[in-house]
Amino acid sequence: MKHEGRNPMGIYTIAIVGLFLAGFFLLVVFGAQSYRGIVGTQDYNRDSRAVLSYISTSVKDNDTAGAVKLMDSEEGKVLVISDGDSGYALRIYAHDGKVMEDFGREDSGLDLDNAQVIGETGTFVLDMPEKDVLVAETDEGRVFIKLRSGEGGRS
Repeated sequence: MKHEGRNPMGIYTIAIVGLFLAGFFLLVVFGAQSYRGIVGTQDYNRDSRAVLSYISTSVKDNDTAGAVKLMDSEEGKVLVISDGDSGYALRIYAHDGKVMEDFGREDSGLDLDNAQVIGETGTFVLDMPEKDVLVAETDEGRVFIKLRSGEGGRS
């Protein structure tokens, strides 16, 4: 019985195919990690800017004479946006590193149990240096909101 030797070309072919598959697998893994990092950064940027955008939009949507004012509370400054003559208002404030909002009687205390989280920030400063300008500041920056009604207030 004659024994034929193994062809070394077959082993080299399998080795090269294996090398290409390993390279392809590593490329997919590194690409997926890069993509995950990029999407995470975009999500963080979008979420961090959302707080200032939300405050600006809420104020502009409800900007009528006397509707926008700042109130002092145990949580600090509270942005109070009245909905008219009903006595109810949207209240935006900071609590435990989060910007919160609740809806309730304008003259009642804050309802922390039923408040919704708008976003997280270490800094939340509200100021009304003039009666027609509201300034909101978070970790991500500061926004100046010109009240079209020309009338804001403090209480």
